[in-house]
Amino acid sequence: MTIKFGLIGGGVMGEALLSRLIARGIYQPSEVIVSEPLSARQGFLQQKYDVNVTTDNGLVFTEATEVVFLAVKPQVFSAIAQELADIITIEISPLVISILAGVSLNQLEAAFPQLPVIRAMPNTPATVGAGITAICLGAYTSAKHQQIAQQVFSAVGEVVEVSETLMDAVTGLSGSGPAYVALMTEALADGGVAAGLPRGIANQLALQTVLGTAKLLQESKMHPAELKDRVTSPGGTTIAGIAQLERSGFRSALIEAVKVAAQRSQELGK
Repeated sequence: MTIKFGLIGGGVMGEALLSRLIARGIYQPSEVIVSEPLSARQGFLQQKYDVNVTTDNGLVFTEATEVVFLAVKPQVFSAIAQELADIITIEISPLVISILAGVSLNQLEAAFPQLPVIRAMPNTPATVGAGITAICLGAYTSAKHQQIAQQVFSAVGEVVEVSETLMDAVTGLSGSGPAYVALMTEALADGGVAAGLPRGIANQLALQTVLGTAKLLQESKMHPAELKDRVTSPGGTTIAGIAQLERSGFRSALIEAVKVAAQRSQELGK
């Protein structure tokens, strides 16, 4: 069977995508080739997903007819680009999708001349199929390439399309955001413990509260402010807690966290 999907980098995010693509039948295992330098990791991926494996990045590029997905550390991008430079021709024209943080479309298109390139920023909830990925399209992409990228990333969550100028803001919000939510969830549980709850119950209450609130907002399409107003009764417990959060600069702290992370992403991309 023809190889359609090539994955360079079999780490956590690469495997998350691979597992969902195969589970949803978007690609058959025989249509996938994965390049991974660690032999133990190679063996694991081959045994678990029954895909083709190799250490040769060039083989992935020449074999995959539809997509080559780059899921390596940004620090090794230049080395991989140099390795592939001699085999890239106009006759070999898969869609190149990169999730390398800070590696711009200009850098990608310089490494893969005249090939369709899409830059993407997924986030860690993608590993459980609940992520969101922002994509931006390169100069040589078509509607067909956009559709392929949408299909690929829909396997691990939702997809939005943005201009590349907004990718640093995406990184600061949804890329780094899971850490902010984890910190908030931990703090909620700590607050419960401080108020007298056993640790296990406090953790369970905090986690389900965050999960349930997000699901309610998503399914009801309610504005967060409306939900806050619904929970907040006159002279009640919730408004007392919100007043304390406002005194402590809670919302301002989150806004500044997103802005600072976006600025840092911009710095790393230079």
